[in-house]
Amino acid sequence: MRFLRVWWLMVCAVPAWAAHGYALWDDLKYAPGFKAFDYVNVDAPKGGELRLVSNQRYSTFDKYNPFTIKGAPPAYLDSMLFESLLAGSMDETGSGYGLLAEDVAVASDRRSVTFRLRPEAKFHNGMPVEAADVKHSYDTLIGPFTSPGYKTLLQEVDGADVLDARTIRFRFKTVNRELPLIVGSLPIFSRAWGVENGKPKPFDQVVMDIPIGSGAYKIGPVRFGKDITYVRDPGYWGRELAVNRGLHNFDRITVKIYKDNTARLEALKAGEFDMMSFYSAGDWARRVNGKRFTTGELVKHEFPHKKPAGFQSFVLNSRRDRLSDPRVREALGLALDYEWMNRQMFYNGYPRVKDLFGNTDCEAQGLPSPEEKALLERWRGKIPDASFGPMFTPPITEGEGQSLRNNLRRARDLLKQAGWEYRDGALRNAKGEAMTLEYLDSKEGGVRTVSPWIRNLEKLGITLNFATVDFALYQERLDRFDFDITTINFPGTNNPGQQLLEIFGSKAAKTESSGNYMGVSTPAVDALLKDIVDADTKADLIPACRALDRVIMHSHYLIPQWTLNSHRIVYDDWRLAFKSPMPPYANGEDWVMGTWWAKPARQK
Repeated sequence: MRFLRVWWLMVCAVPAWAAHGYALWDDLKYAPGFKAFDYVNVDAPKGGELRLVSNQRYSTFDKYNPFTIKGAPPAYLDSMLFESLLAGSMDETGSGYGLLAEDVAVASDRRSVTFRLRPEAKFHNGMPVEAADVKHSYDTLIGPFTSPGYKTLLQEVDGADVLDARTIRFRFKTVNRELPLIVGSLPIFSRAWGVENGKPKPFDQVVMDIPIGSGAYKIGPVRFGKDITYVRDPGYWGRELAVNRGLHNFDRITVKIYKDNTARLEALKAGEFDMMSFYSAGDWARRVNGKRFTTGELVKHEFPHKKPAGFQSFVLNSRRDRLSDPRVREALGLALDYEWMNRQMFYNGYPRVKDLFGNTDCEAQGLPSPEEKALLERWRGKIPDASFGPMFTPPITEGEGQSLRNNLRRARDLLKQAGWEYRDGALRNAKGEAMTLEYLDSKEGGVRTVSPWIRNLEKLGITLNFATVDFALYQERLDRFDFDITTINFPGTNNPGQQLLEIFGSKAAKTESSGNYMGVSTPAVDALLKDIVDADTKADLIPACRALDRVIMHSHYLIPQWTLNSHRIVYDDWRLAFKSPMPPYANGEDWVMGTWWAKPARQK
């Protein structure tokens, strides 16, 4: 789920080109010798503190290793402490510029990429970043103790070779334009991390060992259950690099922990922290108010962006017997009255997610193009027939001939076809078993969003129980695929590729801790994923993505939720400053932590 960095240098044996960066499809925006990214203030003062909360979890953390499977690391630790060979920019996609690497070279046959490391690059322990550290990081990330997502992402990498102390080469099994970006974005850490009495510990036992990275920040004061502070390294090696000028302006970044959303909001109004992103339309419309807003101290603002929509969805775990039939899954989607929810609960604040690739060129629309149809025809009879017709659109309940009643009538027909009929007060199968499902969440507040759907499902005789567990258990159950239904916010991308194997690939469906929560496992989808990964041009990529979009959405593994075309942020205008406009492809928190600065007079 954090992407794009960049690279390259010379390769042995075959000719190559060396460059200051790499672009997946188009030319790099920034030429060799550029001074800084356009969206930063190179004269921003250094100093002060940024106080914020993590929007990802309410619980504390129990480890400092963000790469192992078990446990929860502190929020933002990976981006604070670790760097990669390449660094992405916030105003372009599919590109990266040398960070730890001073240049990068792709072999003429595109079967390898070579990076030359900067001689000045150093870890927090003062040791130089060497090619052996890069290889160690790669070998560790594909090892048995890390998230399987890395193994999926790197499965087409054949290995890493140390050519000399400053030169590392990655070999590829296939020709794939994305692979240089993938290896260039890997987090790099020191070989000394986790060494005890001269011996490296197994990586799953590297838990509370302070990470040895090379980033601009180190771990500072920690109050378990309350907050963690990252402290800017005054001796940071990379502060004068073009990719870093105008960045890392705060001396301290403190991430606070609150037990629930109500506590967060009250703490914001009380001045306990400086910035918060909002994902609840109700909170944004009704609860972002008070004295500090009236005085102008706190500012509420929507920053528009051009990021892909992603596909936040109710995820239906097709591994479960009750959810294995696509007709049942489609019926569940027909019971969701999104128009009512958007009007009554979301203040008409959200457009609906419709597919996998919204707000990108890869979004499928209308009927399949000849190129899409050619890809789909190989699997006729093994994919939904609807894939060959108009693109899936979520059911609606407003407009001529549209209503919840009609949708529920259609849902009953589908359920009957699947062997489920209403009798004895519930929807039952031939064995007399009632249709009872569980919605899993880590936040009690989520019940408000799910309740209207629960009520509509009751009209079909379906019981959907809302279960709340703490974040650690929630994550553990997701990792084991031990759930019926939950919500997952899948991030979007302008450059679909290897990461989709982790979400829709058959291998991932059988691998615990993967991102294939739906259990998608079909030869047709695997073939389309290969078409995407192997695409050599955008003309090849786009129809493959659109064909996948059609098959997944018409298979009803997901019930699309809603998205937002802006970042809703409240910030302390008396303490913080920034350069406008917001870069179009930035994440809200990353932009604030990376490019904003403190107003010195207010933070004395």
